Amino acid sequence: MEWEDRLDVWELELELTAQLEGSNWVTLDRAAADTGASRAVLRSWYRTGQIPSRLVDGPHGPQRLVPLALVAARAEASPRLRRTAERRLADQAELEILRHRIDQLELRLAALEQRPPNAPQRPVISAGE
Repeated sequence: MEWEDRLDVWELELELTAQLEGSNWVTLDRAAADTGASRAVLRSWYRTGQIPSRLVDGPHGPQRLVPLALVAARAEASPRLRRTAERRLADQAELEILRHRIDQLELRLAALEQRPPNAPQRPVISAGE
């Protein structure tokens, strides 16, 4: 069997495996963006055989592809990436709380600005009281 024939068989096996796994092959950039794993981590994973990869011709030369479902599963199993994702979620939750507080302060400020200048002052009650 010649090299070209072996390569064709290998590519066919990769495509069939991807179909059976229900995974689509994506670029390292896309896999990194979707899973939170850096490109360096992805390279380490495919070099050590933890995830499969393949090279395909791209618009700017050969491009490395990895199966997104397997990358996502590997990233989820990584304690370090899980902690990073949890921190990111915690930061997003805190940001939402701060946005809500700003909205409430803007409403209170708008109400104060609409009061006539001689109106009696009402005691300010915070949301936590």
